[in-house]
Amino acid sequence: MSLAITVPSVLRTSPCTRAESDVSLSLPTAHFGRALRCSTIPIATGNRRGRLRSIRCLSAPDPNLKAMLDKVVTSQKIVLFMKGTKDFPQCGFSNTVVQILRSLNAPFETINILENEALRQGLKEYSSWPTFPQLYIDGEFFGGCDITVEAYKSGELQELLERTICS
Repeated sequence: MSLAITVPSVLRTSPCTRAESDVSLSLPTAHFGRALRCSTIPIATGNRRGRLRSIRCLSAPDPNLKAMLDKVVTSQKIVLFMKGTKDFPQCGFSNTVVQILRSLNAPFETINILENEALRQGLKEYSSWPTFPQLYIDGEFFGGCDITVEAYKSGELQELLERTICS
């Protein structure tokens, strides 16, 4: 049994307008039979010395899932894997990232990770990031809510999105 995810095309109305084709993704609904093995890695930075900054998943993603996720994250300039949808977020952190992207008038697609457990677990391995939402910009993992908020406050996110949308 599988779940089909379609990332619809987006027509941009900015000076760098471009149309992108739909991308369909079919994911197995059963877990891939591998348990995630994760460990915390302390990273000392600035005034946060000794605090845990990330968790790295040690197992490699399933090659088929990795190929499918590569296709999805490169299908649009901005892709947000989140709990819920952009019109109905089901998590405060997901809602925060949606509101930030909307405030910057960024065209983005969302994929609801609550609809498929294999997708949810596979993304943790794919990005080596244990939580959601997960924001991908121009095919690259950008970060979760905390990183997005920090980049938004500093103006870095707006600059990156402007470059990305117009590229």
